[in-house]
Amino acid sequence: MICGGVDGGSRAIKVVLLDCDGCEVLASGVCDQGVDHDRLARELFDELLEAKGLAPRDVAGIVATGYTRAAITFADTTVTEITCHAAGVRQGVPDAATVIEIGGQDSKLLRLSADGTVRDFAMNDRCAAGTGRFLEVVASRLDVGLDELGEMARAAQAPASISSMCVVFAETEIIGLLAGGESPENIVAGVQASIASRVAAMLGRDAAPPVLFTGGVALIPGMTDALASAIGADVAVAPDPQMTGALGAAIVACRQAEAGGGS
Repeated sequence: MICGGVDGGSRAIKVVLLDCDGCEVLASGVCDQGVDHDRLARELFDELLEAKGLAPRDVAGIVATGYTRAAITFADTTVTEITCHAAGVRQGVPDAATVIEIGGQDSKLLRLSADGTVRDFAMNDRCAAGTGRFLEVVASRLDVGLDELGEMARAAQAPASISSMCVVFAETEIIGLLAGGESPENIVAGVQASIASRVAAMLGRDAAPPVLFTGGVALIPGMTDALASAIGADVAVAPDPQMTGALGAAIVACRQAEAGGGS
């Protein structure tokens, strides 16, 4: 039995096709988000099906999750990112106890029970200063690629203090730091530390290990080290972290199809 998961994120759309019998990923893909969320997701889904020689009728169920999940009309149902990220992380790391997910527009903290269900969670969706958008802003302002941020942060002599709680004001603060002679390296290190400190504030003192880092920001060099430093605990990156939500959605789709007698 084959099922699909669609994660309509704020910055990208991710799709996973899953063989439910062996919980094996048959195909996965990512495309940039746009105005027509449903069309973009459907085109990516159809491309993956065609590449595997499959047709829509071969898919027993589809679950959509993420920022734009309500717009994915070809999905059978929608499920929150909280549930999907928990399922996706646990598939790769069965004993994961704490999950940190940082996406383009929000960040989440999940505490999992021994059976993998979500025991508690916290979410920051009010300000982009604790998300991937902040990193995009600083990379653009410094005219560097996101993949260069980690090396720059490692070269920092003393991370700059970024005090603004809003990404708009933080950008103004960064401009002021540059004008005052602060090095780009120190600014990058300061921005990564600022994002990590916001996650640490959500986490508090409860960081049960293993702690897994997921979401697109987990792919940006330097962020894992910044998080580990902020929370005072080891942090591991989940397997294929950008696809975790879509994988979890596909896993949920398999469970629902099996419960409904799908074949």
